[in-house]
Amino acid sequence: MSMNDHLAMAAATGGFTLDANPAHAPGPFPDAPGSLDRQVMQDAADEIGSWAGYAPTPLHDLPEVAAHLGVARVVFKDESPRFGLGSFKALGGAYAVARLARAAEESGGRITDVTVTTATDGNHGRSVAWGAARAGCTAKIYIHAHVSKAREEAMTAYGADVIRVNGNYEASLAACKEDAAAHGWQIVSDTSWPGYADVPLMIMAGYTLMGREVVDQLGGTVPSHAMLPVGVGGLASGVIAPLWQAAGAGLGRMISVESHMSACMRDSLVAGTPTLVDITEETLMAGLSCGEVSTLAWEIMKPTVSHCITIGDDAVAPLMRWFHRRTPSIEAGECSTSGLAALLAAHADPAAREQLGFDRDSVILLAGTEGATDPEFYQRTIEAA
Repeated sequence: MSMNDHLAMAAATGGFTLDANPAHAPGPFPDAPGSLDRQVMQDAADEIGSWAGYAPTPLHDLPEVAAHLGVARVVFKDESPRFGLGSFKALGGAYAVARLARAAEESGGRITDVTVTTATDGNHGRSVAWGAARAGCTAKIYIHAHVSKAREEAMTAYGADVIRVNGNYEASLAACKEDAAAHGWQIVSDTSWPGYADVPLMIMAGYTLMGREVVDQLGGTVPSHAMLPVGVGGLASGVIAPLWQAAGAGLGRMISVESHMSACMRDSLVAGTPTLVDITEETLMAGLSCGEVSTLAWEIMKPTVSHCITIGDDAVAPLMRWFHRRTPSIEAGECSTSGLAALLAAHADPAAREQLGFDRDSVILLAGTEGATDPEFYQRTIEAA
């Protein structure tokens, strides 16, 4: 099968839908306290930038995709090398744990008495486990029935206690909340809810380093389009905020990309209010399998997301192989294929292509959120025909 065949298969993915956000109106960057303001983002950049092993992750040009689409540039932010953890999540959970451990010490407590806990599909839990190992505290990580054994082992490798719960992500989060309340543990969740926002804000602040790096790597400019994978919305918000700060009211088209099996952001934006989705089938793109948006992410994404795209799983395998077999090769895990899958499917639909305004001047950002975070699945997939 040729490289173009892989792209053609991805363009024909099932589950493709496109919806406009009726509330889209970015305006000037609000710089509002209690959100991702300039100081919050700068504090995260200063601290994470001081960690051993920090380096900006690559921004790869995909000239063959740009030529195929007839646009100026398609760029892929590759988070697979981030701190050796294989995903952008390394920026968030570990930063929040470091902040919590330092706060405990500054208030006269002992870091060794701190227990942090979270629910995860894999990558966030790995970041929390790594952060706890760095800080010297205990981590209790809750996973649901569909999280792979490889992702579980990646967390236990950092000394975390991993608790598997029957059901989906929401079930694991409920168990995490219940046990944290019973034992006095610190929840380190990358989603927020009423009364719980400080820690998710720290996590999202860590994610903003990814967007800040993109602006620097594009020479201080911002892309005309960004295809942003969405689970609860933390990553997308973390990328949007620094782009919005740089562009103001001139912010380009920020496009959410979700699995059609768990499109909570799409449903929320179309309804005009956060809307819960009951997940009855799990997507291969585990990080996108979330049924409820983060309230913090909602406040950023409601005015800035121009359109919402959903996709199926059909494109995952061919695009993982395409990224691996191109020159230079890129290690792209399941969720990292979502932006390119959405872009190809939208371009193949004349009405969607016109609505999204792709033209010869377009510079399109794809968020490569993870590498081979499930090594066995990754190897099987790239070796297939």
